[in-house]
Amino acid sequence: MSEERPASDSSEGYEAQGRATDADAWATACAEDLAAEKTRRRAEHGPQPGSAAEELKKLVDTVADKLSGLQSPLLGGLAGPAAQQVVRQVVQQAKAAVEPVIDRNPDVFDHLAAAGGELLAAYRSAVQAQERRWTARTADDLTREGPDDRRDGGEGTGPGERIDLD
Repeated sequence: MSEERPASDSSEGYEAQGRATDADAWATACAEDLAAEKTRRRAEHGPQPGSAAEELKKLVDTVADKLSGLQSPLLGGLAGPAAQQVVRQVVQQAKAAVEPVIDRNPDVFDHLAAAGGELLAAYRSAVQAQERRWTARTADDLTREGPDDRRDGGEGTGPGERIDLD
């Protein structure tokens, strides 16, 4: 018996290398397409909102700027600058208290935003189910039920007496 080693085909190594190159080319092409699509969507719809913590920071900054810029007509001309200074100081203190909490716990705000979305979805589902029950009455239900069928005869279990004002 002769020991024959299979002849090493140099094309096998080339094919394996070619497949790896093709996979890299495919991944590169997909990444380029995804980047182009993201750029197109950003141009069409504007930048995507950031995380809930970033959005809260923006809100705090905007509210602080608006409150700091308010003029106080109620306090008169003399107390106006002093009152405005007090408002600015309070706004800065509130901002200094809120921002570290946001920075330390950004995931908490993402979870709160997700929980709010889930609560909204549950409320919407409950309202839609109730609306379906309200509107499920067909014309047959309305014609079967005469006007006297819907009225209370006044013979209930309560101590009061029904008075018909019609």
